[in-house]
Amino acid sequence: MKTIKFKYIYIAVALAALGGSCSEDFVTIDPKGKFDTSTYFSNEQQCYSALIGVYDPLRKNTGGFENLVAMLNAGSDDFYAGGGGPTDGTGIQNFSTHSLTSIIVPGSYWGDHYQGVSRANILLAKLPAATMDNGVRARFAAESKALRAFYYFNLVRLFKNIPLILEPLTTGTIYDPEQVAPEVIYAQIEKDLLEAIPALPNTVVADTEAGRFNKGAAQALLGKVYLFEGKKTEAATVLAQVNGTPGQTNQYGNKLLANFSDLWVTSNKFNTESLIEVSHTSAGNSDWTFWGSGKDEGNSLNVMVGPRGYSRPTNSTAPDLPAGWSFSVPTQKLYDAMKTDPRFAATILDVKALKAAGQADYIGGYQDTGYFLNKYLPRQSDVRTGGGNAELNYKQNSYVIRLADTYLMEAEALGSGPRAQALLDAVRARVGLASVPVTLAAIKNERRMELAGEGHRFFDLVRWGDAATALADRGFNAGTDEIFPIPYTELNGTKLKQNPNYQ
Repeated sequence: MKTIKFKYIYIAVALAALGGSCSEDFVTIDPKGKFDTSTYFSNEQQCYSALIGVYDPLRKNTGGFENLVAMLNAGSDDFYAGGGGPTDGTGIQNFSTHSLTSIIVPGSYWGDHYQGVSRANILLAKLPAATMDNGVRARFAAESKALRAFYYFNLVRLFKNIPLILEPLTTGTIYDPEQVAPEVIYAQIEKDLLEAIPALPNTVVADTEAGRFNKGAAQALLGKVYLFEGKKTEAATVLAQVNGTPGQTNQYGNKLLANFSDLWVTSNKFNTESLIEVSHTSAGNSDWTFWGSGKDEGNSLNVMVGPRGYSRPTNSTAPDLPAGWSFSVPTQKLYDAMKTDPRFAATILDVKALKAAGQADYIGGYQDTGYFLNKYLPRQSDVRTGGGNAELNYKQNSYVIRLADTYLMEAEALGSGPRAQALLDAVRARVGLASVPVTLAAIKNERRMELAGEGHRFFDLVRWGDAATALADRGFNAGTDEIFPIPYTELNGTKLKQNPNYQ
């Protein structure tokens, strides 16, 4: 059985023509070269190209400066924003101190996800009339629904009060959407996934279907959705189908890797632990003209987390790293919590200690602790030497959901009992740790150690009701900072209302 894979296939058609921002500028775009949805989508090849467009916003996870992992790390208790200074990326800096406003919050967290929703809506509307095999049509529809569910899941967690849009918008309807209760969004997410799962394959063809959803990926997402809704019985049931026997190979061919550190080897893409994985490439020739446009194909988190001005003397034993921008700075709290954990070395690189030993040097950035996120630190061997700018062409993939995550989510949903114990034990045994009694506190700690720096911590704290305590020293205000403010540009001229306590 193969795991989920994704290769970027960028298409020239402007599938975003009916998605994105609701501002006046959006409505009055120059129609020159406009993508004509009335004549496209006529056959399988065109619909497949459109499906790739629906997948494309997945790269928001680690692609671009405003990637989700760097942003969500910054808002947790385990990382600072970092960077070059307190104004280096206003959005990420203000989320780190929980002082976002509707002007400061990067609009892409709204726009990019709604772009994905829009592309899914267009394809779903056009598929019935396309000339193609009905089995293929059903699979394309299932993938579009699964992806729409994913984008809405991110939107409802980030903004909570959002509009539900299930049909393609036009210039005549673009101002019409109104917010609905979060429960309505979650109900649609469940509906999309439950309809998608039966039509998805158990596995994908490694060489030609890289990155496409299979049943296990959609079930993992559904289990996570249920957990965030507090539907623990439903979450445990569907996650058990993904996880199978703890520590063994599941029905889709997934299994925990024997070595935790192998998860972070750049060449070890789409390994057996991966359920949903975002692919990046160094062959896209991305350059600075792509920056901020969404066309760059590299892993931007790689350069963002690297130490500034990094160098090492000849014959040094320190890692051979390219210099970076020093974002996602691990806190002393995380260092102290992890320092005796077997996953420490793969998670945190102590460059401060290397500098003290004369093995390396670097320039301390903003909020420097001397620690760096080793999971996503690129090595010199990963630097692109061909076209484009090296900083924008790192090729390490990133996990959206992996098997250790679903093990711990199922254990959390169960709460206690032999199976919850076995799931927790399997995650710990992989890194050589002895069994500890399964409790919510033990599961919380295990998620912190296992998933550090992967962008899960902030949402975990909010789900557990722990954010106000854990983030008290960051200015977190309960009842406000669990979600982002809606970007001002999305409110201007629309029926949308700002989230409570934001301006």
